[in-house]
Amino acid sequence: MSFANVFRQHNWDEVKAGIYAKTEQDVKSALTKKVRGLEDFKALISPAAMPWLNEIASLSHHLTQQRFGKTIQLYVPLYLSNECQNICTYCGFSYDNKIKRKTLTGAEILKEVAVIREMGYEHVLLVTGEAQQTVGLSYFSQVLDIIRPHFAHISMEVQPLDKEEYEQLIEKGLNTVLVYQETYHEDDYRKHHPKGKKSNFNYRLETPDRLGQAGIHKIGLGVLLGLEDWRTDSFFTALHLAYLEKNYWQTRYSISFPRLRPFSGGLAPKVDMSDTELVQLICAYRLCFETVELSISTRESESFRDNIIRLGITAMSAGSKTNPGGYAVDPQSLEQFEISDERSAIEIAAMLKQQQYEPVWKDWDAVLGG
Repeated sequence: MSFANVFRQHNWDEVKAGIYAKTEQDVKSALTKKVRGLEDFKALISPAAMPWLNEIASLSHHLTQQRFGKTIQLYVPLYLSNECQNICTYCGFSYDNKIKRKTLTGAEILKEVAVIREMGYEHVLLVTGEAQQTVGLSYFSQVLDIIRPHFAHISMEVQPLDKEEYEQLIEKGLNTVLVYQETYHEDDYRKHHPKGKKSNFNYRLETPDRLGQAGIHKIGLGVLLGLEDWRTDSFFTALHLAYLEKNYWQTRYSISFPRLRPFSGGLAPKVDMSDTELVQLICAYRLCFETVELSISTRESESFRDNIIRLGITAMSAGSKTNPGGYAVDPQSLEQFEISDERSAIEIAAMLKQQQYEPVWKDWDAVLGG
């Protein structure tokens, strides 16, 4: 059995109707419970919950402090390649976007690593487009050999792979894989991914299963907020998370909240999500999944990021460049998307300390696992 079997038991329109039918009493009931389920999650992300946002946020703050303390994990993306064989309507790396393509060599990667280490990071997120021939298993293996001596924790956000391929990369030092479904609405998914391997909805849907079976340390989930109704997409993400936590309980999990951002020739959001609604969603995850790590990227504004850390977020990127070679090799190459918070890692760390939070520069260390 895989998550696809669970997913097929739910109808998008029925789930959406159920969320929007939630009442004030459903919200109040969810707030009084010690253990909350998926129906409570529906209530907490529903329009009916908005008048209760102060109470929801206060409880989210308390639970986050209780579980994670006053720490925020910092990470930085290292973009290795913008080559991609997929057409994605919302991405600057899309195959049909006529840009200069670049894949970093070993020597160029070491230049980028030197800058990132100087910033203080011991946790790096490797990112590429999806181009099997150029940036496939062989390339990933070589990259891990190069950077493993320099970082305590290595994450990847690349094309979905087979279980056996993940096992090989885990042996090379891979700790975490982020794989976003983008949207759980199948028809819209196909509309936004008309060409390339990414057009295979089911293969992407079952990627976290393959990761869990391979024994990965942590899996990151999420959707691209703005492609479809954010409440319904978020329910399916929560459904996915609940399934994974039950079936692969030795693995840790994180949720990210990327909102659709502009890029060269980019797509306007189908559904706008306000800052207040994003706060609501983040807090709903904390109330229903108390141990999950919640991450916010530099897509969001300075003021939003400064305030959201007290309400449930446990990890954030800082000083990010979203183009291959952006730190040292080729700062002017095309970015995947525009960032909003352009402060340096040192500035973010100072902001956290000012709020009496401790910036943590690495995730779980391999030595802790023996």
